Amino acid sequence: MSNSLSGGYIVRNENGFDTKYKCLVKLDKGFLKDMQTLEVNCISCEWFGQLKNYQNHFERLHPQYKCSYCGEIFDSLPLHEQHMKKSCSKILVHCPLQQYGCREEILRGDLERHYRTKEHQRALLFCFDQLSSQWTEQYQASTNVDTHMKMKTSDHSSIVNTTSSTTIITDDHGNEHEYVNEMISLFSNGVQTLNDDVVRMNNESVENFESFKTIDEVLPTIKKSIEESNNILDAMNTNLAILHQELSSLKQKYEDKQATSYDGTLIWKISRFQEKMTDAKSERQVSIYSPPFFSSPTGYKMCARLYLYGDGNARRTHMSLFFVLMRGPNDSILQYPFSYKVTFCLFDQSDQRSHIIDSFRPDTKSNSFQRPRSDMNIASGIPKFVPINTVDNPNSPYVKDDTMFIKVIVDFENIAKNMLSYVFSLNPALPMHTQQRMIRQKIEKKAQQSQLTSQETPTNNEAKISSNNSKKH
Repeated sequence: MSNSLSGGYIVRNENGFDTKYKCLVKLDKGFLKDMQTLEVNCISCEWFGQLKNYQNHFERLHPQYKCSYCGEIFDSLPLHEQHMKKSCSKILVHCPLQQYGCREEILRGDLERHYRTKEHQRALLFCFDQLSSQWTEQYQASTNVDTHMKMKTSDHSSIVNTTSSTTIITDDHGNEHEYVNEMISLFSNGVQTLNDDVVRMNNESVENFESFKTIDEVLPTIKKSIEESNNILDAMNTNLAILHQELSSLKQKYEDKQATSYDGTLIWKISRFQEKMTDAKSERQVSIYSPPFFSSPTGYKMCARLYLYGDGNARRTHMSLFFVLMRGPNDSILQYPFSYKVTFCLFDQSDQRSHIIDSFRPDTKSNSFQRPRSDMNIASGIPKFVPINTVDNPNSPYVKDDTMFIKVIVDFENIAKNMLSYVFSLNPALPMHTQQRMIRQKIEKKAQQSQLTSQETPTNNEAKISSNNSKKH
């Protein structure tokens, strides 16, 4: 008995296409077995073997063909080769006008772009000139041959020879005609590419014109909007600068308020000393003011003014320190002229504590000490308070960490000059009432010592006189 086969074989033919043949013939098992042992050759290689092993060989050694340039996959070698020769866009190829001077290598996919380059256009013109010259020469040669044929028609042998020559020339013309057709096709492709570019550029020009027209219409609005935005930004910057100034002013007022004293004394901390000294030397800011301070909660309002690089005749040699009487909220009930002694002290920040102390008593006839009619009276004080080189040097004990301290005291109790060193040696950390109590105690102690000294002096004198009298007797 025989069986009907529903399967078949897939065979790749000489054109590279796979064909599946179905076996519709009823075969017996013996015949099928004989077919499987038939000897066959592989169409894609030199393999030779039995048919039953061919399928396994083909699947194992002949997979699908893949282009190494673009990665495209093909089922057969001819298709793969055709792709490599004519259509792969990633392969470098020579320009068709290579023999006419265009020697650039281009990706096949970029040929159209290359056709628009100046180098290719020059090669195209050169090719056209060369072909025109060749066609002219060939046309003249062909005309001469026809004339020669007409003159030799009576001679049979000449006719045969002419016929042979004409045949040869005709063959040559056929080859040249094919070549000309190829060049015309190439020119046509180039012209078509250029025409396409012209159409595209025309369309782009129209679009660009419309875009420019729209931009021209919108541009005034945009410019106006930008100008308005700039005006708003300028106004915001101005307001921001004003706010910064007000903030700085409020910060300064707050700091001054924190540092304000109401007991006639001021400890003035001058930070960024070198920066301020540089400003004073360059005359960007020749003087600086201390925070205001008061003689009492309802008393005189005062401040100090410092010329770091000197003032007047003292400029460049001495630091000038002045006292300024300011207009205060309670001036109408205070006594004028201001007549209290003012003492300045520049702190020595080393362990030596060699403070520089100087004082002056106001000239009550000067306008500087009358009731203020403006925010400040004219400053008055000590023009040559301390030599500049004493403070403006790296080893100065009076400037540490770029900071200097000056203390101002308004003396309402006529402290003796020999007490000033003690007054300024007191710890500034102590409360003011404690310092004043210690000063009073020191004054009382010195007064007692002075009184005892004065009492002992007459007694000694009397003893000397008595001794002298007894000697006389």
